[in-house]
Amino acid sequence: MAYKPNMEDIKKLRTMTGAGLADVKKALSDAEGDFNKAMEIIREKGQAIAAKRSDRETSNGCVLVKAAEGFAAIVALKCETDFVANGADYIKLTQDILDAAVAAKAKSIDEVKALTIADGSKVEEAVIARSGITGEKMELDGYFFIEGDNVSVYDHMGKHGLCTMVQLNKAAEEQGHAIAMQVAAMNPVALDEASVPQEVKDTELKVAIEKTKEEQVQKAVEAALKKAGFNLYICENEEHIAEGIAKGNITEAQAEEIRNIKTTVAAEKAANLPEAMIQNIAKGRMAKFFKDSCLLNQEFIQDSKLSVTDYLKAADKDLTVVTFNRFTLRAE
Repeated sequence: MAYKPNMEDIKKLRTMTGAGLADVKKALSDAEGDFNKAMEIIREKGQAIAAKRSDRETSNGCVLVKAAEGFAAIVALKCETDFVANGADYIKLTQDILDAAVAAKAKSIDEVKALTIADGSKVEEAVIARSGITGEKMELDGYFFIEGDNVSVYDHMGKHGLCTMVQLNKAAEEQGHAIAMQVAAMNPVALDEASVPQEVKDTELKVAIEKTKEEQVQKAVEAALKKAGFNLYICENEEHIAEGIAKGNITEAQAEEIRNIKTTVAAEKAANLPEAMIQNIAKGRMAKFFKDSCLLNQEFIQDSKLSVTDYLKAADKDLTVVTFNRFTLRAE
């Protein structure tokens, strides 16, 4: 006689696995009441779904942050839809993973995956099992930690999509919280100018130089077009030139003159740009980049008259930021 799962067994397995009613009943039936075998069936289903959806994009998820006993961490568990990400069970799984990571003072995402969470399962297995329950691809993608004291953590608006943590060199709870919010809002790329990787500096300087050259050439072209008596809107691109011809604002001959001016003036100006001037303007752009992108140089969001450094020193002349981390699910 075929085994029929009773309600008590169904409830027990649902509690153990978090799986849906239909999945639990089928697993118990297939396992003929053997709980260990039923749990293995549910786990294998999760593995199959994870493999089948391995190429799917996980653009949603849950990001959480925690600090305890001299260790702080951010963990992100990603999935496909916000419907799953906002589920209580999904958030609890993320919290269980974070709790285990902080308790173990894990130093890498591989260490986190190997940890055991509250229900006795390994993190990696728990994620696969949850994938089987929801039918979505899931992955741990984002793990940061700070070891030491004086760490403030912040979950932006409590929505579990953007979290930060900031370590100060001294105990200063109010200032730590304010700077954690600053990091969330302003997305600094480094602590200060010295902390910006040389590769980033080189790239930004190259962009600044190219942008400066383009602007100088564009100014020269626009000046020449104005001097020739042409409307700059019409001269902007081929679409506007065609529109000008269609409306009778310029002739075909004038359109060709516009093209010639743009080509010849641009070439002449590009060949004769003053190098010293270009470098000076580019340096100014780099100074703005450091002000906008380095945490200690940024304008303080609660008082734009102050930099972050000014704000900290107003509380304590020696107070500063040691390090910070930020993780968000949003595209920025």
